[in-house]
Amino acid sequence: MFTARRWWERFGLQFGLLALVVGGAVLIRQTQGEVLVEFYDGIARPLEVFQTQPNQQEYLKDAKVQELQARIVELESQNKNIKALLKYVEKEPKNTPTIPARVVGRSADNWWQQVTLNRGSLSGIKKGYIVKAEGGLVGLIDSVTPNTSRVLLISDMNSQVGVNISRTGAKGILRGDGSADAVLEFYEKVPNVKPGDVVSTSTYSSKFPSGVPIGKIKSLDLKRLPASVATIELFPPIRSLDWVTVNSKPTNPAPNNKDTQK
Repeated sequence: MFTARRWWERFGLQFGLLALVVGGAVLIRQTQGEVLVEFYDGIARPLEVFQTQPNQQEYLKDAKVQELQARIVELESQNKNIKALLKYVEKEPKNTPTIPARVVGRSADNWWQQVTLNRGSLSGIKKGYIVKAEGGLVGLIDSVTPNTSRVLLISDMNSQVGVNISRTGAKGILRGDGSADAVLEFYEKVPNVKPGDVVSTSTYSSKFPSGVPIGKIKSLDLKRLPASVATIELFPPIRSLDWVTVNSKPTNPAPNNKDTQK
């Protein structure tokens, strides 16, 4: 009895710790660690009360800062576009009424066909008016409501514009291609043109004023029948239109021959 008591006093603590460790390991294995998870959760949960509120406030503050920064970038972009538009308006003839308008509608289904402007008949816009942007011709007013108007873009495959090559005077019909490019069909079989030549509206056009730039020749196909064709890179930013100008119908003198164009 005395020997067992001495042994317990000497080794009892170590034995107890060993039993605790072994028992804990068995318990953890049987519960797959759930006990430790619950224990940690019980300790950490009260601390979250002190941490959640400052973190949430900091998150909301960062989100507000990001929102304000985004607004500043948007306003700077609009300011830049408006300044460019005003410079473009200044180049217009003084006797030509110019109505600035912004693109407010565009469908993904007809991205290259039409856009909607935030100005309509109350601003003096009528069907058939010309729409331009920095770079040149954009399209034609197709329909009008009191506060909006719809533009048929020159990139629409149903659009036709009488054009000529500024360098040589070669003429043809430009049609939309449903993209940032257009197709020019020449009247001549072998026109005097080359890549890089500037394309503008023709003096024979009955719908558009003459001399309005449209784009430049990107590539040529002189073997096409019945007439040669060219791919035209459009100058106006049809892909990302924002601000435009609207002008009344052209006053080109009507030609007395069969060369009257669109």
